[in-house]
Amino acid sequence: MNPRLQRLFPILEWAPRYTRGEAINDLFAAMIVTIMLVPQSLAYAMLAGLPPVVGLYASILPLVAYAIFGTSRTLAVGPVAVVSLMTAAALAPIAAQGTAAYLAAAVTLAFLSGLILVAMAVLRLGFLANFLSHPVISGFITASGILIAASQLKHILGIRAEGDTLPRIVQGILGQITATNIFTLLIGVASVALLFWVRKQLKPRLIGLGLKPRLADLLAKAGPLAAIVASILLVVGFGLDRQGVKIVGEIPAGLPPFALPVFDADLWVQLLPAALLISLVGFVESVSVAQTLAAKRRQRIEANQELVGLGTSNIAAALSGGYPVTGGFARSVVNFDAGAQTPLAGAITAIGILAATLFLTPLFRFLPQAVLAATIIVAVLSLVDLKAIRRTWAYSKADFAAMATTILLVLFVGVEAGIVAGVAVSLLLFLWRTSTPHMAVVGQVPGTEHFRNVDRHAVVTDPAILSLRVDESLYFANARYLEDRIYAEVAARPALRHVILMCPAVNLIDASALESLEAIADRLRAAGVGFHLSEVKGPVMDALKRSDFFGHFKGQVFLSQFEAVRALLAETSGGAVVSTGRAAAPATECASGADATARQEPDKPVTAALASSPR
Repeated sequence: MNPRLQRLFPILEWAPRYTRGEAINDLFAAMIVTIMLVPQSLAYAMLAGLPPVVGLYASILPLVAYAIFGTSRTLAVGPVAVVSLMTAAALAPIAAQGTAAYLAAAVTLAFLSGLILVAMAVLRLGFLANFLSHPVISGFITASGILIAASQLKHILGIRAEGDTLPRIVQGILGQITATNIFTLLIGVASVALLFWVRKQLKPRLIGLGLKPRLADLLAKAGPLAAIVASILLVVGFGLDRQGVKIVGEIPAGLPPFALPVFDADLWVQLLPAALLISLVGFVESVSVAQTLAAKRRQRIEANQELVGLGTSNIAAALSGGYPVTGGFARSVVNFDAGAQTPLAGAITAIGILAATLFLTPLFRFLPQAVLAATIIVAVLSLVDLKAIRRTWAYSKADFAAMATTILLVLFVGVEAGIVAGVAVSLLLFLWRTSTPHMAVVGQVPGTEHFRNVDRHAVVTDPAILSLRVDESLYFANARYLEDRIYAEVAARPALRHVILMCPAVNLIDASALESLEAIADRLRAAGVGFHLSEVKGPVMDALKRSDFFGHFKGQVFLSQFEAVRALLAETSGGAVVSTGRAAAPATECASGADATARQEPDKPVTAALASSPR
């Protein structure tokens, strides 16, 4: 089969070899994920400000699209909490919740997100997700989890409270706290307690009673359904909807509708920033989960093809009346643990969701909104990782600054502002760190060919030679710092005759840094000091050769720092014998001007030469 066709349609790779054993495992995993996904889909649609049935629509065709185009065997695509929150934040300025315009904007947002992801795949721009650092993503998810949980408290209390930031949510709740409906509160608190207990305790207890792990897992995952059934029976049996308990209401049954985005230029411009952020965040979350799970089975994820899989999934969501989707962490882990072997498990899950949409939606009419809120709260609180904040603080204050900025702005300003600020702070901190790169004066470890920092190791140096190691690529932001540091070191050494810049960590020298190197070489030569480079990487050397650098560079480029010091010591000591104690060998392979030359040196230990040189 054509390899290019297989890369575009990963289903062609595994489908021809599909086995009966894989089918059994996929069927079982699909059963568990379907049980989990039905209440979650209803709940997350409510979180996005959409009718609950829209969550079911967004859990059908996207799963089929990902099964065709995705590369992960176990990633479960559908509505997720964070993307639902971002959707609500993006649509709030455009239309009022519950209106046709709001739903049309959600469909358009999904379509636009899908186009962005596919375009990124065509242009192979998956690397853009790297700008979302782990501390920023971790802080964003933690803050979003807190914000989502807080926003659902109004449903637990049965009150009306608006707000899209933590202070406004708290203010709204406190302002309406006296209107709390006691029946709603009891249902909500009981549901939260039940779901937490089911998540943590039910499976091990069932196994302890003698049930097989798979059956115990299936029953444990059915916990949310049990809460749904019990609460519906309570509402119907005691007429709690007439006592002020807010219910989901009529949910239309039937196939997902065919929908088209609104082709309005002004609307697209309004939605574009949010669509871009949703695409990037969703892609990072999906790929992180997919790669983690794939590594456990020694499978491989193709990042750019994942863009295609997620992009087509979002387009499919839009065409079926849904809203933006991505790979969910919790349901993907459940899918993996349940034994899913191929993406067909997702397609089977889609069939289960479709069956629920066709036949079960009338049963959800009397479902209390408090139970859906409890489902959301239990799900998102598992995403809150407060320990990560402490770990990041202990390890890197700069990364902590980016994480803290993200968390605070998400909670107190807004979702989009938080993630944009987090990325901006990360990039600014990166520029700040690399603008003052770590540079170390190094000396030779006695008896070896290794050179280490003079402040950390017992090393041997010569006052006539300065060995300076730079631990960062050289570019416009640190070019002036490099010049200043070298001039300062030279000024402090009256006996200096040679400067060697070690470049083992230099992966790039841009035009600004190249001019700085030329200026350093000219200024040192005017002062009677030679300027040389050592351990320059091949691609960097190639770039230097493409320039006119070697047309006027009078120093040498040495293959290793050891050979640089050996050669220059021979010059400064009047042709002293320098070697490692082995048979004579070429002392250095260096470049002088544009040409490489080699010299043969006599035999004498390096440490002895250093010891006999002027101190």
